[in-house]
Amino acid sequence: MIPRIIAQELTPMLSWFPVVSVTGPRQSGKSTLVKNTLPDYEYVNLEDETTRVSAINDPVGFIRSHSDRLIIDEAQYAPGLFSQIQVEADKRSTMGQYVLSGSQNFLMEKRIGQSLAGRVGMLQLLPLSYEEALHAKPDLTVDEFMFRGGYPHLYDVPTPADIYFRNYTATYVSRDVAEYLDVRNLTDFNTFLRLCAENAGNLLNLTALARDAGVAFNTAKQWLSILEASFIIFRLSPYSTNTRKRLVKTPKLYFYDNGLLNYLLGIHSMEDLLNDPKRGDVFENLIIAETIKRYRNRNKDCELCFYRDTSQSEIDLVDATHRRDPKLIEIKSGMTARPDFFKHLASVGEELSVPADRRMIVYRGMESFSSKNGRYVTAESYLRGGVNQAD
Repeated sequence: MIPRIIAQELTPMLSWFPVVSVTGPRQSGKSTLVKNTLPDYEYVNLEDETTRVSAINDPVGFIRSHSDRLIIDEAQYAPGLFSQIQVEADKRSTMGQYVLSGSQNFLMEKRIGQSLAGRVGMLQLLPLSYEEALHAKPDLTVDEFMFRGGYPHLYDVPTPADIYFRNYTATYVSRDVAEYLDVRNLTDFNTFLRLCAENAGNLLNLTALARDAGVAFNTAKQWLSILEASFIIFRLSPYSTNTRKRLVKTPKLYFYDNGLLNYLLGIHSMEDLLNDPKRGDVFENLIIAETIKRYRNRNKDCELCFYRDTSQSEIDLVDATHRRDPKLIEIKSGMTARPDFFKHLASVGEELSVPADRRMIVYRGMESFSSKNGRYVTAESYLRGGVNQAD
């Protein structure tokens, strides 16, 4: 098992809540995490048809026939279980009774909201971070990780990335999205998914996405929500403050995993990626997604956004988690440290009163060092660092 950072958060959550939910994208390692971290818990998986039928037909009998320390994998398949778990959890009034995991996160959240509100602690397991992937492949370079992404199977079994993601997208579409939304034209949905990849790192224009995919605006809106709930994509909000500048109010679109992004872009090797016009967008996606993982893996809230004003001054990433002490991060896919990288960092830093030591260029170069306008930080150093990397 590849050690997962979030495993350190599971045991404390079980001491605080009667039920803990572990969600995340399909194949991110949820089952492996809970089984290995909690070996003394009984484990049942509702992917098994016999087990699922039993849970659906007799939720009361199912819960009472199992241990009072129980892991239920793919729990969303038996909606009736959630009400019975509420009853049992309230009756015993002890912490750490149930661990629920599932891949259809939109259904999990719905079931939890209906029956377990206030009783459940929630953790999110995303694909491997660079920190975690290094345990599986200590010589892994940032460029390799930028291409391959973080799905654990790719580090357990030497599977070609194209083959893995071809099967991943087919499984995801047929089992999750198509089933939940009753998508009749999978070709349209696949087109929409690839258009999202083409727009990664750009301002979200849902009207244009719907038009280019040949679907209604409301259909595109619904599909985007499902992709977000499934931890495939996320929106990065624009920064808002009482600045004198007029700021853009439209979010930007990103993918949680770079490997999936590259597959959807038709990038088939690390060498192709390094020479592709999309390299800058893919590298930006990597740094922003890894920053999110850094917080989520430690079960910490974060406020990440980007800055863009109407005069086109832009900062790729503003970490405003500590609102009074934000960090400004500009992301450059080049390997040469250039003074003009600080053009916007300097002006926006002055506008927002962010000191130079909290302004950072993350780039693919080999050396980290400070300058009068801020710091140059190598991608490897940034990705190996903890949540307070910029402090």
